[in-house]
Amino acid sequence: MPTNTMKAIRLHEHGGPEVLRYDEVPIPEPKPGEVLVRVHAVGINPPDWYVREGMSNVPPDMRPKLSLPMIPGTDVSGVVAAVAADVDGLSVGDEVFGLLRFPSFEGSAYAEYVAAPASDLACKPARVDHVHAAGAPMAGLTAWQFLIELGHDHPSPFQAARHRPMALNAETTVLINGAAGGVGHLALQLAKWRGARVIAVASGAHESFLRELGADEFIDYTKSRPEELLHDLDLVLDTVGGRDSGRFLRTLRRGGALYPVFPGDFDDEQTAKLGVTVSATQVRADGAQLAELGRLLDAGTVRVAIDSTFPLADARAAHERAARGHIRGKIVLTVA
Repeated sequence: MPTNTMKAIRLHEHGGPEVLRYDEVPIPEPKPGEVLVRVHAVGINPPDWYVREGMSNVPPDMRPKLSLPMIPGTDVSGVVAAVAADVDGLSVGDEVFGLLRFPSFEGSAYAEYVAAPASDLACKPARVDHVHAAGAPMAGLTAWQFLIELGHDHPSPFQAARHRPMALNAETTVLINGAAGGVGHLALQLAKWRGARVIAVASGAHESFLRELGADEFIDYTKSRPEELLHDLDLVLDTVGGRDSGRFLRTLRRGGALYPVFPGDFDDEQTAKLGVTVSATQVRADGAQLAELGRLLDAGTVRVAIDSTFPLADARAAHERAARGHIRGKIVLTVA
């Protein structure tokens, strides 16, 4: 067994990247239903910097309570180091990856070891290294639960109705806004896997990358506004979302749908008049769905693009990279 302490990134206060501290802390012990994972790589996601900033982007009445000091992060790839007595199906030495405890913010992934619910984990694809596997969980499950299968009955904080993904096939045209980002580049590949025609929207620097992933058409948003060029689309997945997401409503056919990953304000009267649906959900940890995605990763049907990697100790630099934007794929922390 390892010694009883480890290195981890912790928040003692909220603020900019400078508040990420490299501390020595006790190694957690797996509780019932959990395994201890020796972390090899950690995927960075937007909720990580939301937590670091104190969730200031969330309305006060929806803001979760965060107890400091805390270890941020949710996405890991690593090796099982210990297993609780009641856990079946995982053994010491197994390579695993997972989205931990989300939508809570208690994943504690920015560390050399993490106690992880066994149900949140899947076996790491054998042909994928830990860095690429760590980039997959949150972004991949977001794309999966929006586009392929929701896979749970938990109510969404964003809408009363349950999100129901549209069936994708060769007759479906999908626009993906923010297609070069973590969720976007995986969603593009999943839509192509299901046979859809995909229009990718990103800055011009990403065109060749997105066409290599299978985009049928590309729009450089710095030169053209897709809502002025397109119409009669079946589905728009807006991974940028927010206040401007409503501009995509005019691109849809009657019966079409807009899925904003980051919900904005929409006029119910307008959507009813246009005959379209606006639907969102909140990604949730799901080891079984991740195993399905893992099979696609192992086969090379879907691949994770890595924007950049940083050692765990340099988490501040990784967050500074994220703040500069225009990310291609995923930013990952490596753990020695």
